Amino acid sequence: MQHTETLSVHAGRTAFRALGVHAPPLDFSTTYPIHDLDGATASLDAFVQGHLVPEEPIYARLFNPTVARFEEGIAQLEGASASVAFGSGMAALTACLLATRPNGTHVVAVRPLYGSSDHLLGSSLLGMSVTFTNPEGVCEALRPDTALVVIETPANPTVSLVDIADIVVQAGSVPVLVDATFATPILLRPIDFGATFVLHSATKFIGGHGDVMAGVVSTSDFWAEKLRQVRIMTGVLLHPMGAYLLHRGLPTLPIRVERAQASAQILAARLHTHDSVKAVFYPGLPDGDPKGLIGRQMKGPGSILSFEVPDHEAAARVLKRVRLITPAVSLGSTDTLIQHPAGLTHRVVSEEGKTAGHISEGLLRLSVGLEQVEDLWADIEQALATP
Repeated sequence: MQHTETLSVHAGRTAFRALGVHAPPLDFSTTYPIHDLDGATASLDAFVQGHLVPEEPIYARLFNPTVARFEEGIAQLEGASASVAFGSGMAALTACLLATRPNGTHVVAVRPLYGSSDHLLGSSLLGMSVTFTNPEGVCEALRPDTALVVIETPANPTVSLVDIADIVVQAGSVPVLVDATFATPILLRPIDFGATFVLHSATKFIGGHGDVMAGVVSTSDFWAEKLRQVRIMTGVLLHPMGAYLLHRGLPTLPIRVERAQASAQILAARLHTHDSVKAVFYPGLPDGDPKGLIGRQMKGPGSILSFEVPDHEAAARVLKRVRLITPAVSLGSTDTLIQHPAGLTHRVVSEEGKTAGHISEGLLRLSVGLEQVEDLWADIEQALATP
């Protein structure tokens, strides 16, 4: 297998030579000419079953070549048979839930999760019930009607790591979905550890520039067909412009991840000894990876960290004082972002869920970007200074 850095440059580009292009082509077509009625009818039947028929695309909700090339690239990076792209990470999660729903109406989910994921699972909007648990409680939480186990690693917002192989063993025959948005396929390939679905909010690191909204799921051919069926019926497709931007950004993904990770390690270590900080949550710290998953499951600790200041007022003061760092939700961009989970991304989570996920009023989440680390530290230090 090629090294990740090489694969990222060439992923999804196998057809370029035959197409006679060097840069990713962009196809905005919403409809395509029908060359033969019987052939197009057969293609439509195949699309409805979740198959890909690029020779007769018919309509953009069924197939778009720009989107398909991005999906091919992500599948190659994940070591998956196929990937299916959606208009957002939440659309991707919804599709996974709907695709597995025929197998049961119960989900087991390990907290913490991204706040909107937690909210969707707990809402019963899709006619599914959920049992929230910790990583050790998955097996006990299973029921005969359990259709899916959902985990996130590193988890949002405390960056705690979950042992995927252990969860897969506990789940038995139940499919396991891993939201690996924080890790990207550069640092973690959950399918290598038995996961059925790997979900990314591609809005984050895969997009990397804060200018595209997308989600993508990597899985087997069997489940990819089910996901495409959901996408066709619900229309939660990814726009080709988004797919173009995502595909264009894949070659630099390893460089962006590694550079931001190096800075995050420095900042986490300094925050860990800062008098104004109560706690730092980061797998790269000496006590941040109790199960020893860095090196065994993940290639590195990543570039997201969280730290806790005394209370809500102190957190609000930091957000108001930063000058270089942008106070904003989302993550994985070229610039550094800081946000308050309890008041923003995880506000929709129940108080019980916040407590279980260690999401306090003093917790701040930092997504480290590509700025020079000393400039970032100077901004953090002045923001933390005693009023």
